[in-house]
Amino acid sequence: MSDVVVPTEQQRTAELEDRIRQAPETFRVMTGDRPTGPLHLGHYFGTLHNRVRLQDAGVDVFVIIADYQVLTDRDVADRLTEHMEGLLLDYLAAGIDPARATVFNHSAVPALNQLLLPFLSLISVAELNRNPTVKDEIAHSRQSSVSGLMFTYPVHQAADILFCKGNLVPVGQDQLPHLEVTRTVARRFNERYGAVFPEPDALLSAAPLLLGTDGTKMSKSRGNSVALRADADETARLIKGARTDAERHITYDPENRPGVASLVLLAALCLDRDPHAVAEEIGGGGAAVLKRTVTEAVNARMAPIRARRAEYAQDPGYVRSVLRAGNERANEIASATLAEVREAMGGVV
Repeated sequence: MSDVVVPTEQQRTAELEDRIRQAPETFRVMTGDRPTGPLHLGHYFGTLHNRVRLQDAGVDVFVIIADYQVLTDRDVADRLTEHMEGLLLDYLAAGIDPARATVFNHSAVPALNQLLLPFLSLISVAELNRNPTVKDEIAHSRQSSVSGLMFTYPVHQAADILFCKGNLVPVGQDQLPHLEVTRTVARRFNERYGAVFPEPDALLSAAPLLLGTDGTKMSKSRGNSVALRADADETARLIKGARTDAERHITYDPENRPGVASLVLLAALCLDRDPHAVAEEIGGGGAAVLKRTVTEAVNARMAPIRARRAEYAQDPGYVRSVLRAGNERANEIASATLAEVREAMGGVV
């Protein structure tokens, strides 16, 4: 029996964080969002904050606005331009710096999408069928039938990551099967045609799960979130209506009191404090004091972000120039990668 110990994803992430601190320039991160609605507090603490952290550490960060993938679980791309502009404003307000990060959109980079064709030849239908993340997304799809785009979404995501030879992908535990498809595509391409692509590593997110105001997962589509663009009054109204429970004494108990715990956690994140300490301080104040604490904490933390967002919104020409420059860089890289793929495959792509 082998004595080789296989590191867990958590151990691997810890090792990667050490390497990032030592040599950030050796990493290229790929991440992004679908433009289906306004980003909210869950996005900020779950992904945006981490992207800015990696960017500031010196990692080359690519952020894709995945406009094509809007159609994976819906029939039309509703209000697409508006949502894309909103994403850009949220990115800039949160601290994404166009001088150190590349923001681009799917539909502007034809060479990236052309990689989908050879990549599909490297994955079997059975492998796509077994992907648990795809199964879950199909189960929650808005469409009456499963589209080909939904089914092949993990392979399209592989093209997103590999077109720029991304070697680091921040993901949650539930997204690991998607990344494994990317690793499989890269490995099989290299074995069949020659070494072109890295096998990207997962950087597991330590982001906490924030529930929406109705006690379920915070989501753009469920109307249960506090958008980054929300003003102080709207934030107060939304948090006031958040679900708690009948017990007056406030504790931080995610398992038994998820709604209360999520509010406590949100306040703690905004205040950079331990959630147990926040709950203890509120104590017998009940839901009213809890919601007031959360509202004040969120509004204080978001105030500079909202101010920057409003400032950028006054200069739409600059915002459009950010995306234009990002699309230009992404196109240059994607075209170079596609040329490598064509040469490796003997010119068949």
